[in-house]
Amino acid sequence: MGEWSRQERFAALLSGERADRPIVSGWRHFIDREGNAGDLADSTVAYTKQFDWDWVKINPRATYYAETWGNTYDSTDYRTVFPKQTHAVIRRPEDVWNIQAQQAAAAAPLAEQLEAVSLIRQDLPDTPLTQTIFSPLTVLLFLAGQSAYAGDTVYGSREPVTVASLLEEQRAGVHQALKAIALTLADYVQELGKRGLDGIFYAVTGTAHPGIFDEAAFQELSRPYDEMVLEAAGYGKRILHTCGAYSQPERFNNYPIEGISWDTAAPGNPGLHAELRPTKVGGVDHALFAAHDPGRIRTQAEFALRLMADEPFLLAPNCAIPITVEDRSLQALRDSIPHESTYEKGFK
Repeated sequence: MGEWSRQERFAALLSGERADRPIVSGWRHFIDREGNAGDLADSTVAYTKQFDWDWVKINPRATYYAETWGNTYDSTDYRTVFPKQTHAVIRRPEDVWNIQAQQAAAAAPLAEQLEAVSLIRQDLPDTPLTQTIFSPLTVLLFLAGQSAYAGDTVYGSREPVTVASLLEEQRAGVHQALKAIALTLADYVQELGKRGLDGIFYAVTGTAHPGIFDEAAFQELSRPYDEMVLEAAGYGKRILHTCGAYSQPERFNNYPIEGISWDTAAPGNPGLHAELRPTKVGGVDHALFAAHDPGRIRTQAEFALRLMADEPFLLAPNCAIPITVEDRSLQALRDSIPHESTYEKGFK
C-alpha cells in the first residue's frame, strides 16, 4: 500500500498486523485544565499537535467516574493527579445498595466528557482517539473512599469503608453495585462510539495486585463486569492497562482486548518479552520523565523498538507521565520513532 494514515496504522497494529512502522504516544494530566470539557479538549488538542502524537489517550480528571455517583472533591487541592476527596457516597457497607445504573448522556460528569470527546474529534479528525475508562471495581473502591492501589490511601478520605467489611456484610449489594456501574459504563462507551472514538483505554488500575484481591476475588468481582464494558466497546480497539507492581498482565490474555499496557519496570512484572496475546503497548519507564533525563528516555525507547521489531507494537510510557515533565523529555520520546519504515530498513 502507499503511505499509511494514522488510522490505518493504529487499526492494523492493534489487530496484530504489521504496519510501515510502530506508533508512539504519551499521556499526562493537565490538572489546571481538566475541570470542564472545553479546557480539557483545548489542552489535549494543543498537546497532541505540539508533539505530533500518532494516537491519543484522553486523560480526564481521575475522579470523574466517582463524581457520577456523587463523590465530591476539592478541585483547588491536589495530591499528584488526585483532587482531595470531600465526600464519599459509600459511608457504611449498606450504602452499596444506593448505587444505581444511569444513562451516560444524562449524568453530568459523563456528559461533560462526551462533549470533550466531540470537541477533540472536531479538531483532530484524523488522529486515533481513545478514552480512559476505569473498571467498575475501581469505581466502587473510589465510592467507598478506598484506593485502587496496594499500600495507598485516597487523599482526604479519613474513614474509608474497607473491602473486607463490604464483602462480609453486603456481598450481594457489592455485586448489585458493580453491575449498575458496569451497565452505566457500557452505555457511556456506546455513546463515545457515536462521537467518533476509535477505542478505549481500559484501566483495572492496581486491582490485579494480589495484596488487594486474590485470584478468586478478582475473578468474582472484576472479570464479569470488565467483560460487560469491554464488549460494549467492540466497535473499536480496546487497550487494557493493569497498573503498578505485580500487575499480572498475563491474566488478561483471554480478555476481549486488542492491546495490553503494563509497567515493565515495576517489581513483580514481566518485561516486553512476556508471552502475551494482545499487542503490547509501552516500553518506556514513566518515572524517567520525572527525572528530566531525555537521553535515558531515548535509549530505553530505542531498545524497546529493537526488541519489538518483529511484532506489532505501540511505543508509550508504562503509565501516565508525571505532571512535572519537561518538553525536552517528551520530545525525546517522540523523536525515537524514525520516519523511514522500521520493518523494511530496521534501526541503524
